[in-house]
Amino acid sequence: MKVTVAMDNTVPISSKRPFLGEHGFSLLIEEGEKKILLDAGQSAAIVNNLSLLGVAPELISLAVVSHGHYDHVGGLYHILQHARKEMPVYAHENMFKPRYSNAGGVRQYIGSPYMLDQLSALGAEWRWVSDPVKIGEQLWLSGQVPRASEFEQGDVNLVIKCEGCDCQDEIVDDMAIYFAAGEELVVIGGCTHSGLVNTVLHGFAVTGATRLKGWIGGTHLGPVSKKQQNETIDQLAEWNPDFVAANHCTGFPMMSALYQKFGSRYISAFVGTVIEF
Repeated sequence: MKVTVAMDNTVPISSKRPFLGEHGFSLLIEEGEKKILLDAGQSAAIVNNLSLLGVAPELISLAVVSHGHYDHVGGLYHILQHARKEMPVYAHENMFKPRYSNAGGVRQYIGSPYMLDQLSALGAEWRWVSDPVKIGEQLWLSGQVPRASEFEQGDVNLVIKCEGCDCQDEIVDDMAIYFAAGEELVVIGGCTHSGLVNTVLHGFAVTGATRLKGWIGGTHLGPVSKKQQNETIDQLAEWNPDFVAANHCTGFPMMSALYQKFGSRYISAFVGTVIEF
């Protein structure tokens, strides 16, 4: 199994190729000949980065949308435009829900910049997912992640319109991908708005695995409470994974905390980073 970071907020200084970075997220997951794109960043920059990785959009077997925020779904328009073919797109039916952020006291729209009809016209074949579904020989898409832990309360600045006011967006469309081999589980997340611990626990339940081998993706630890940050890292350390590859919404302070906790097992998953397992 090979996972390559196709889009992240950061391009490493050591990169020898002219990758583009943006506030966005995308992973290229390769299982044999199958190429799965988990999210697509926010713009056409994803096409540039995939070309530098030697993967033209028409070679993508299927796409997965982890949730309906612009920095994860905006680039899908450009992937479909360049692929020029019908492409299965796995997503939750809530992905087009209007969403807003109140971070920094500024209210702004952060939902999908493109709507269902636009993406369908470019070849998106929608596979609506709410329950776990297998998308590869050893790969599962989580479906909705149950909220079991008490301390994972999420980001209070992410909101939706309620009756006459804003209320916290529970982001029920948040999904992850699970790789399971025997007792070992690798969790591949987007932003993990459901909570890292909730997402791992659901992975154990879905796949039957009992040991967390590794974590890849955004953790959304940066914007949440100190309690959630500390208890999440403590639980992750208790699971004792072989590697933790974090990026995007994790934020540099939390990346530093993860490095302090896991040392050489921590991977800064910037653009172009390859994780094989």
